[in-house]
Amino acid sequence: MKVLLVGGGGREAALAWALRKSPLLTDLACAPGNAGIGRHARCVPIAADDVAALSAHAVLERYDLVIVGPEAPLVAGLADRLREAGIDVFGPSAAAAMIEGSKAFSKEFMARHGIPTAGFHIFDDAAAASRYLLAPGTVYPLVVKADGLAAGKGVVIADDPQTAVDAATGMLSGRAFGAAGRRVVIEEMLRGRETSFFVLTDGTTTLELAPCQDYKRASDGDLGPNTGGMGTYSPSAWLDEATRETLREAVVVPTVRGLAEEGRPFRGVIFIGVMLTESGPMVLEYNARFGDPETQVLLPRLDGDWLRLLDACARGRLHEVTLRWRENAAVCVVMASGGYPGAYETGVPIEGADDAERADDVMVFHAGTARDAAGRLVTSGGRVLGVTATGADLAAARARAYAAVACVRFRGEHHRTDIAADAIAKTGRG
Repeated sequence: MKVLLVGGGGREAALAWALRKSPLLTDLACAPGNAGIGRHARCVPIAADDVAALSAHAVLERYDLVIVGPEAPLVAGLADRLREAGIDVFGPSAAAAMIEGSKAFSKEFMARHGIPTAGFHIFDDAAAASRYLLAPGTVYPLVVKADGLAAGKGVVIADDPQTAVDAATGMLSGRAFGAAGRRVVIEEMLRGRETSFFVLTDGTTTLELAPCQDYKRASDGDLGPNTGGMGTYSPSAWLDEATRETLREAVVVPTVRGLAEEGRPFRGVIFIGVMLTESGPMVLEYNARFGDPETQVLLPRLDGDWLRLLDACARGRLHEVTLRWRENAAVCVVMASGGYPGAYETGVPIEGADDAERADDVMVFHAGTARDAAGRLVTSGGRVLGVTATGADLAAARARAYAAVACVRFRGEHHRTDIAADAIAKTGRG
């Protein structure tokens, strides 16, 4: 099969690594790719959000399958254009991707279909939002979210009215996130343990993927600002079988059925952000694509062929596939640029990445990397590398991942040192 992978981050690096292992693969290209992805695929210099250029390229090259990694091209309708051209796509239509593209749509969708989520209000007027936020009966803390895509940064947890008003007015004015913040969702803050739940669906059949857990805060102990993700592990220590069954019945079934009933059949992967509260699991948000860095621990644990699986999903033949997971564990530690998630330097030389990968069962997935004029590997983003390791249990995988992290060096680098430590403490074993 001739395959085009769209994207250039750590998620796509893991996908390229997994796709390259398939005996079905004859040719793999990635647009735009990065320095690490170039080891597994031909990198095509087309931006991931350039829908017109990607569509034209895919038609010209006659790909058998296009796999879309990031959310922006999905929300912009890339999958629709490719399907109209007769090309199979792993990824939802723009209408179905609205579950991620608009937080207001997703909250109203959940309300229509009885899917458990936090109470919410939607505003497109700053004065109306301020009146609600300053009202005596409004309970704090609460969460203010930009409606549209904001690269994972459009969420503010407000402990007091002034913080909430500043966040809402900054978004609604367009100062904070441009068009993405012209409407805001203000919702009750849920308390509990956040976790990630993934299902593949072709619009009819659904397949649950292995449970995993990520870490959003920049610093150890879940301190510091939110990021795109500083690490992850699988399997999750918090999603037991009873909770997963509740999620399947109360969330997955009504979500897939509801999208189909509303004329938005979903074909791809749905990433459900869940808060495990005292009242049961509640949906925080939907993503219409694989998570990053969750993908980096999901892919190495499948006992099977990812290309065969994603192709079956794209063609509406998911009922023909059986999933098998390895009896192991995986841990990913993200190595980030100094200052991330704030301002950071790029072009910093990276040393030791190849050394880290020489260890057994270690994979270094490149996220923000490039080659400079001298051919050296350098940083080009905030999250630079996802160092992933597998092992017989979480303790073994964690030890192996951190040993590999110790091999890699670049100026200003920072990473969390506690990925999966809470899971090992909870279970009393790896």
